Amino acid sequence: MPPPAIEIRRASLHFGEQALFCDLDAQFPAASWSCLLGRSGSGKSSLLRMIAGLSLPDNHRLELVTDDGLPLGPRLAWMAQQDLLVPWRRVVDNVMLAAHWQRRVTPADRARALALLERVGLTPQSDAWPATLSGGQRQRVALARTLFLDASVVLMDEPFSAVDAITRLGLHELASELLAERTVIMVTHDPQEALRLADHLLILKGEPARLQSLTPPTGTRPRPLDRADLHRHQAALVAELMPPGQRALQTGHPATASAEGGGPDDR
Repeated sequence: MPPPAIEIRRASLHFGEQALFCDLDAQFPAASWSCLLGRSGSGKSSLLRMIAGLSLPDNHRLELVTDDGLPLGPRLAWMAQQDLLVPWRRVVDNVMLAAHWQRRVTPADRARALALLERVGLTPQSDAWPATLSGGQRQRVALARTLFLDASVVLMDEPFSAVDAITRLGLHELASELLAERTVIMVTHDPQEALRLADHLLILKGEPARLQSLTPPTGTRPRPLDRADLHRHQAALVAELMPPGQRALQTGHPATASAEGGGPDDR
């Protein structure tokens, strides 16, 4: 099925008497890569879990609408920060984990898993145990497992943060290629990662948090690191992520932004 556009309306989350965010609205276009940023504790991962329909405290609310009117759940895949490989299953069986849970694995399942491992460059490791893999290899297995679900919507919660910087750059290239035809929403703490990958940038900021939209660099993702404007955008994005009192320490041009309900400093 074609990937849907997703709209969230009136998203709210409270912990006790504290409102983490209230009445958030956002749109995630079909077949695009949206990055969600914010300071620790701003509610990024919680909002992603709400979109996924995963368990949260009772005091949350979210209206989710797709452009085709169909439910999101059956066509959704989740890729977490940890690779979550099952240590007692070989690599190819980790890729087929959903099939192991849902039904008996077929030869077609195995052939598809091996084809995905070839795409992520891990054919020689298909029968290896997870404990023998490097961190980057484990994340590539996790990516292949995500692709095995053949979901048109992929939610990613800091999926590359557990690997070193050089490995992360390679995973950006790979994920951008393999997820090109899907609607992707990714939480990240890394401004450079967001600027390389995002078609759309959203920041959760304030208390309670509101969503602010920023304009990403132009051009095809993943954007190369040696682009001069990437550094300018990164300085602006870092400044937007900082508390207002610390922004004076930043240099560079202000970000092009449009916040719900006012400008970037509106509280």
